[in-house]
Amino acid sequence: MTDEKIKRINELYKKKKEGTITEVELAEQQKLRQEYVASIRRNLRASLDNVSIQEKDGTIRPLKPRSQRQYE
Repeated sequence: MTDEKIKRINELYKKKKEGTITEVELAEQQKLRQEYVASIRRNLRASLDNVSIQEKDGTIRPLKPRSQRQYE
């Protein structure tokens, strides 16, 4: 997500708060917000993919997604 898009999200928020936003701008705001949330999720997933866990015995293993864990 670029700084320009984040700026635009903030501009549209201010317009909405003032009550001067149009239907077209509301749709644009919703689209930009969805793109922003997707970007945040991608960044979080990339960070979590690089996390490792050190076990009590000293071994290090990568963090697995919840669907791949075996519960005992």
